[in-house]
Amino acid sequence: MTGAARPGAVQPTPFQRDLSPTYAKRLAQKIEESGAFLDPLIVVRGERGELWTPNGRHRLAAAKTLGLRHVTALVSPDEALAYRILALNTEKAHNLKDRSLEVIRMARNLAAREPRARERDYAAQFEAPELLTLGIVYEGNKRFAGGAYAPFLKKVDRFSDRTLRASLREREGYAARLQAIDDEVRKIIGKLQARGFKSPYLRPYVVARLNPVRFHRPKRGDTEPPMSVKEALTRMAAAARRFDVDSVRAGELALVGAVMGGDE
Repeated sequence: MTGAARPGAVQPTPFQRDLSPTYAKRLAQKIEESGAFLDPLIVVRGERGELWTPNGRHRLAAAKTLGLRHVTALVSPDEALAYRILALNTEKAHNLKDRSLEVIRMARNLAAREPRARERDYAAQFEAPELLTLGIVYEGNKRFAGGAYAPFLKKVDRFSDRTLRASLREREGYAARLQAIDDEVRKIIGKLQARGFKSPYLRPYVVARLNPVRFHRPKRGDTEPPMSVKEALTRMAAAARRFDVDSVRAGELALVGAVMGGDE
């Protein structure tokens, strides 16, 4: 159903990524320049009948900034759309932190609403299991360099058959261990910098050296991880403790820079 909604009556879903004031301001300027609010909000009803938009946080903020009295909205009776944020949100590209925080917020909300629901039941909404683990880390450390660890987690992390509540408790442990590993990585980087290494690729290089599954190549159709997340984190932590900074060569860092520069 299409209709007009008062911006003040609509709120973003409570588990969306944080608002970017800079982007919202820029969007408001463009709407004002064009003289029209052309891209409608998708709106669903929340848990207590309130109006939620899963894909229009920045457009909504821009409309409020401009003092618009009404905006065009597509109202859906399907409340489940509120949990399809990653699929619906096209107004501002998600980075890894945005995606991870939205996914963990959705998971916590769903765990409270559906205590018996399994994590695997929401694979489509969460998109990737490592986003849950990274989201927990980002909750406590917004400056966490998740991009360095995402390839490692992607190889070993899988959606759980346990309930969301149980799986989230387990992932809290994963996140704490991952943060502890990153603390060791920062110490290693400090030692390398003291030896004269100034490459911007120090962290990806060190993490790759610690990654116990970096050489694993899954066979076609193979969905099983090469090892469990727990075992992988244990091996990674041990590798961090015994890392030999004297073994690092400038040529290796140059190669990492060339590879990563080609991926950008």
